Amino acid sequence: MSIIEAVIQDVKELNKLINAAYRGDGSKKGWTTEAEILGGIRIDEHALEGLLNRSDVRILKYIENGEILGTVYLELKQEQLYLGMFAVSPLSQGKGIGKAFLQTAENYASIHNCNRITLTVISSRTELIDWYKRHGYVATGGSIAFKDIEGRFGEPKVPNINLIIMEKLL
Repeated sequence: MSIIEAVIQDVKELNKLINAAYRGDGSKKGWTTEAEILGGIRIDEHALEGLLNRSDVRILKYIENGEILGTVYLELKQEQLYLGMFAVSPLSQGKGIGKAFLQTAENYASIHNCNRITLTVISSRTELIDWYKRHGYVATGGSIAFKDIEGRFGEPKVPNINLIIMEKLL
């Protein structure tokens, strides 16, 4: 098992993994599904290619036995690192992959002189918010309304959800 940087040749597999982890019936086999909250896809191949071509972004992949089981998006924003698109195969959740990604993100942030890591979580995802809290993240009090990012992460199936901003000081 290893965590390494994703490359353009990984786009098809990453796209499949990310959408399977977030949406659809397969996502319900894991504990991080958004299938009941958001409809549509999480990302497409074109968007992934664009992200992989950005100099301020790294997409990491977790590989085991030649298969991509997880991925995370890291974006440098001056003195902070934004962590997003955090996805682990539903059948591989609960095996420490997420913790390994968080540690790798902290190491990456440290190397790049970031003083904090920020992320966003859907406000109704209390189990995920609690998981991040157990790993040192706190809510900043800031949030982003879904109407302000319409179509970027899918279409809300439930009213009054937003993305809360969390951070961990390093």
